[in-house]
Amino acid sequence: MSFTLSEVLPGVWHIADPMDVCVTLLAGEERALLVDTGYGLEDIAACVRSVTDRLTDVLLTHGHHDHALGAHRFERVWLFPEDEPVYRTYTNDHWRRHVLEGACQRGLAVDEQAILAAEMPPCAPPPAAVDLGGMTAHIRCVPGHTPGSAVVWVPERELLLTGDDWNPVTWCFFPEALSVRDYRASVRRLLELPFRHVLCSHRHRLFPREAFESFLNGLTDEVILAAEPSGEGAGMGIDTVTAHPTADGTIVFDRVKAAL
Repeated sequence: MSFTLSEVLPGVWHIADPMDVCVTLLAGEERALLVDTGYGLEDIAACVRSVTDRLTDVLLTHGHHDHALGAHRFERVWLFPEDEPVYRTYTNDHWRRHVLEGACQRGLAVDEQAILAAEMPPCAPPPAAVDLGGMTAHIRCVPGHTPGSAVVWVPERELLLTGDDWNPVTWCFFPEALSVRDYRASVRRLLELPFRHVLCSHRHRLFPREAFESFLNGLTDEVILAAEPSGEGAGMGIDTVTAHPTADGTIVFDRVKAAL
């Protein structure tokens, strides 16, 4: 297994872990910030050290297992308090076994006992901004995918890191997710920020602002009402539907919360 690293902008490393979720390392002149930690099957801390020897803080955009389980490689992490219950739930034994099952299906060799026994670090609320030296990471709580979802704006790179608050395929159906209309109102406020580039957690490449903007502008009430049944939430007993705000953009959400 290995990480796949790509410097998408100066000092901005987008890193795919062996289970193909992406984390982002902002390597400034004085310090660094790791945004998310992946599934934790391999040592993301060692991967970071291969890029920079600067002091590195860690921010979790939210508490889901594919973003937070790798936090056991660190002594402490930042997470908005609204997501601490999510963090506790999705790093428990059940979800660790779920991740190990997925790794097995992919043919990945992992130390199961080490993953099951790993201790998760304590969380602290993140600061509003971190001066990394030549880059500033502005951290905002933007409820949507989860109640404490964080995004990061880096003005010097005209960059927005959306975590799971936006992916070309966005999931808004977990029990802790906002309703699709509340999600839309919350995330739309990000369009007030000046940025040209977007990085999300489930794609390897940069997106232009226009892709994100078109997705939100296309998520109209008419599109929400036209959503079609889908099976993504069946395993959690959730009646999910899928809408298409753009030709290549999808959102999956809870039909009941949307009151369709």
